[in-house]
Amino acid sequence: MKKKNGKKLEVFLEFLIFGVVVGVFEDLIAVKFATNEPFTWKIVGIVVLVAIPFAFLGEVIVDRSSFLYTLAKRLKRKKV
Repeated sequence: MKKKNGKKLEVFLEFLIFGVVVGVFEDLIAVKFATNEPFTWKIVGIVVLVAIPFAFLGEVIVDRSSFLYTLAKRLKRKKV
């Protein structure tokens, strides 16, 4: 059973890291087109800080249907 959980964690982290990398890349492109500012470490740092939560949310909420199912069940219980 541990092997299966380890594999799930590995896949989760792989997609999370991939999501951060892609998020940073696309945000840097957006900053360049929107502001025409040169890239500095400060801009890259801000973009990374913005991309991490969105990558996490994308991985947990969008890519995991079981999370949505669990959330829907909990919301139904609170209404009753």
